[in-house]
Amino acid sequence: MTPRRPPVVLLTCLALVGFAANSLLCRAALRTGDIDPASFTSIRLAAGAIALAAIVRLRGRAARSSGSLASAAALFTYAIAFSFAYVRLDSGTGALLLFGAVQLTMVGWAMVRGERPGAREWLGLLAALGGLVILVFPSLASPPPLAAASMLAAGTSWGIYSLRGRGTADPLAATSSNFARAVPFAIVVSAIAWLVSRSAHVAPRGAICAVASGAVASGIGYSLWYAALRDLTATRVGIVQLSVPVAAALGGVLILGEHPTSRLAIASCVILGGIAFAMLRPRR
Repeated sequence: MTPRRPPVVLLTCLALVGFAANSLLCRAALRTGDIDPASFTSIRLAAGAIALAAIVRLRGRAARSSGSLASAAALFTYAIAFSFAYVRLDSGTGALLLFGAVQLTMVGWAMVRGERPGAREWLGLLAALGGLVILVFPSLASPPPLAAASMLAAGTSWGIYSLRGRGTADPLAATSSNFARAVPFAIVVSAIAWLVSRSAHVAPRGAICAVASGAVASGIGYSLWYAALRDLTATRVGIVQLSVPVAAALGGVLILGEHPTSRLAIASCVILGGIAFAMLRPRR
């Protein structure tokens, strides 16, 4: 008898919590200078690959090589571009660039492939994007061109990685394979960064954040994300990810001791309301 799959709502929510945790861990490690971006990415991907390989082995069956080099390249490009951009951009500007690129990639691809979002989805998407602008507006600033281009590349690569994961038969095995294939790319970039700038540094706090980001928030979170993608349209996959900045901001309040504001409350309501409006079907 085939085990029953968890509901897509649960899978999606757990994956989005992992994405928000990634944001908090990156902020805790990179913004404080406890680790350089290349080393953070290498440790993050290696930790994810090791954790996922162990989980696949514990399942009691051999891992199938269901990932691909193209998906691994997209995963690596997202991870390395995000890390380098994160140390140069304000959080608000970075979030707007990242999720703007994700939306353009996923919704644009959906329309090219003949998927036509309905009026509710368009209105919900616009409302959620408006809420995101409200959330990040105080910290918006003119970004350094190279850092902005790096964050746009990260968002585009993440959109591609998500699109390639739709229809994956074995999400855990695919994610494990993709992480393992991405590790050599990261090691090469770390070596180049060290040879060119000799600025590689890894403090214990930075290493712990990178391992937690890779093994838990990324490895397990991305596996859950691949499992959820099978039941979502490309448009909805893009829309639902706009909840990540809200979760990350709330996590900053609860975990990092940041101060809650009325703007956060209003923006959260607008974003989540827009997502709910786009995702929920009205009763007939």
